Amino acid sequence: MATASLFSIPKMDCPSEERLIRMALESAGGLSALEFDLGRRELRVIHDGPIDDIARRLEPLGLGAQLISTTATDAPDPARGARPATSAAGEAQVLRWLLAINAVMFVLEIGAGWLAQSTGLIADSLDMFADAAVYGLALYAVGRDAGHRLRAAHLSGGLQLLLALGAMFEVARRLVFGSEPKTALMIGMALVALAANLACLWLLSRHRDGGVHMKASWIFSTNDVLANLGVIVAGVLVGWTGSNAPDLVIGAVIAVLVLHGARRILRLRQ
Repeated sequence: MATASLFSIPKMDCPSEERLIRMALESAGGLSALEFDLGRRELRVIHDGPIDDIARRLEPLGLGAQLISTTATDAPDPARGARPATSAAGEAQVLRWLLAINAVMFVLEIGAGWLAQSTGLIADSLDMFADAAVYGLALYAVGRDAGHRLRAAHLSGGLQLLLALGAMFEVARRLVFGSEPKTALMIGMALVALAANLACLWLLSRHRDGGVHMKASWIFSTNDVLANLGVIVAGVLVGWTGSNAPDLVIGAVIAVLVLHGARRILRLRQ
């Protein structure tokens, strides 16, 4: 007889959190299965033996995991919830498209952000990089052992950390020395990024009821759309007020979010 432990995880709302949890728990002793409910932000862990090791691995992630209940249950059926090979292949193809779109947009946005003197665009490009890293890690993980996956995750987190710190430095530099964001280029590039994320949502729409990683990807891309709208609003406010403050604020907010995600990745341990 196995044991089912239910955790409430308030901050689990995107693929990076779901992936972090999987990597943190994959080598835990006695683990049989993980069942994610992103809507309720809950994780059901099927395991043998005490829950202490699993709870200990969740705590450093900073996602607010709290054990709700522990009950006896039947051992999970390995075939339960299995998807056809064609579905899995289709999802992998979508992930490749998402990786490509986000990687290209990272390069375009960071270049446009520099030309437009927009910290909002620069920070939003880092959000694109973070997305590409998540999708790339998901594809890289297929067939790899835990050590390879952990090293890849740490590399991704390290790059995100450096880029986020660079964006925050740029915000501070332009706060001190001033900047003149080019409104037209700022809004125009943000609209292109918005179109790219809407394309990602369209690609995901046929798979949003598939595996948990696809559901999480849908939420992740939805959050990206909100970030793009934030940059557009900031661009409008810059043009209206003649102040660079709205651009600095949205740039700082997005940079802090990317920095927080990088910190979680770097705290992963086997």
